Amino acid sequence: MRAPESVEVGVDLKFISVKGTWKPSVAEREAAWELYVELITRVSVVPLQGGILREALSSYYTLFAGSRDVLRKYGPQVAEPKPDGQYSFGFLTVAMLNRALRPVLSYWHPELSAWEATRAEGASPVEHERAWEHEPLLRQDLEAARKILAEYAKLLGAACGVPDLSAAVPGLAAS
Repeated sequence: MRAPESVEVGVDLKFISVKGTWKPSVAEREAAWELYVELITRVSVVPLQGGILREALSSYYTLFAGSRDVLRKYGPQVAEPKPDGQYSFGFLTVAMLNRALRPVLSYWHPELSAWEATRAEGASPVEHERAWEHEPLLRQDLEAARKILAEYAKLLGAACGVPDLSAAVPGLAAS
């Protein structure tokens, strides 16, 4: 499968929608592949289905750091302005970080940490997490962010010209 010349972008980031065209350069395709692998292999794009909230938030932090690493590795050439308002890998990645991940992390990380600090010695972390009154709200926010990240994964895969690998991710192809 050959990589397409351009990819149509359409991601709803709650407060803004990113719609338009992205004509990735070779460097952008390589960066997209690295970020695609990070996204498609993390708990952050798999429906949580019970799992531990702390694990999901930790995966988001790792994804944030990994995305920064990819941006640094490929440098300014993946964020250069393009004609006719086309998107760049840099813009799309920074939008993903700041509009999909940062709101979840900045609000819920301290909230969950405060709740975790109240766990009695010997109490199960899983049971303690499930007893938290805000647990359903955090799960809702994680699910909303997961859907955005899954859309980014599809966009990045399309830009790389690879077959959709979401069928290999439990619960992702059906969402």
